[in-house]
Amino acid sequence: MKQPFNQVKIALFLLGITLLLFACDRNEKVMTETPVYTPKEEVSQDKIKIGFSMDTLVEERWVKDKKLFKEAVENLGAEVEITVAHGNDVLQIWQAEKMISSGIDLLVIVPHNAESTAAIVNKAHAAGIKVLSYDRLVKNADVDLYVSYDNEKIGELQAEAITNLVPKGKYVYIGGAETDYNAHLIKKGVFNVLQPYINNGDITIVFDQWTKDWLPENAKANIELALQANNNEIDAIIATNDATAGAVIEVLQERGLAGKIPVAGQDADIAAVQRIVEGAQTMTVYKPINELSQKAAELAVMLARGEDVSKEQKVNNELVDVPSFLLSPIAVDRANIDETIIADGFHKKEEVYRSFGE
Repeated sequence: MKQPFNQVKIALFLLGITLLLFACDRNEKVMTETPVYTPKEEVSQDKIKIGFSMDTLVEERWVKDKKLFKEAVENLGAEVEITVAHGNDVLQIWQAEKMISSGIDLLVIVPHNAESTAAIVNKAHAAGIKVLSYDRLVKNADVDLYVSYDNEKIGELQAEAITNLVPKGKYVYIGGAETDYNAHLIKKGVFNVLQPYINNGDITIVFDQWTKDWLPENAKANIELALQANNNEIDAIIATNDATAGAVIEVLQERGLAGKIPVAGQDADIAAVQRIVEGAQTMTVYKPINELSQKAAELAVMLARGEDVSKEQKVNNELVDVPSFLLSPIAVDRANIDETIIADGFHKKEEVYRSFGE
């Protein structure tokens, strides 16, 4: 009876050893196969993500902004999520809220409505996210940083160019969207120059109206009213941007007045530059968008990382003095297109001089 019992004990002992060795071998394989996080994955976890809330892509310049800003952010090793509200306040707020809840590190915003987008700034701050206002300033909100061109200077450059040509006469002012704070700043700059002429009676403003949502069709309606009210007797027109200037010139062409009445614009859109070459538009204001997008991207990434971007220059948005980086705009007419817009690669020479084969 003892011998079978001993054999069972030996068999059980050997089985235990086998199971132990199998378990050790399995554990070794599990430890060997356990994934190890690489430095690349750690960098990916720490990568800065920027949200870019845009108002519109209707104007040519905003298409350029979108492309250049995205490239600049990615070249700095960060990610960017871009939304476009197509001029819809409610949609822009909803899109921004969605980006905020998704865990972006910083929000960059081009507001459609300078007033209503204050709600976006407040929601971002409540989530611990800073906000950079891009080219257009959000009003009545504690914006962390504003990056743009000197918008008052843009208006001054427009008015200086036109008053040099027409120091006396009847002037029409076609403003931008009343909801866009930049449009107010540009208008202020225009009237900084015009007011002395108005005061001494040399210039009379016979029409002054905003253009709802910056839409060319609304600018067209405005200039038709202005011409009708003044029996086509107008001496100069200042339009806030090139899209509105284009609408104005379309109406002037219909009445045989294109090229006879000086027209100012802004943005250096390709169509506007072509009109300048052809003599239908007098001037535009060029804002090197590559410079703007690069500076905004650099500052956005710095802000997101908590780095100091303090700036002595400030712009009041009717609530606070917002730290600001304001770049210098450039007046462009037929004489300096080559050395500015074309030299910078903003537009190609063959596109600008399409009608002349230069």
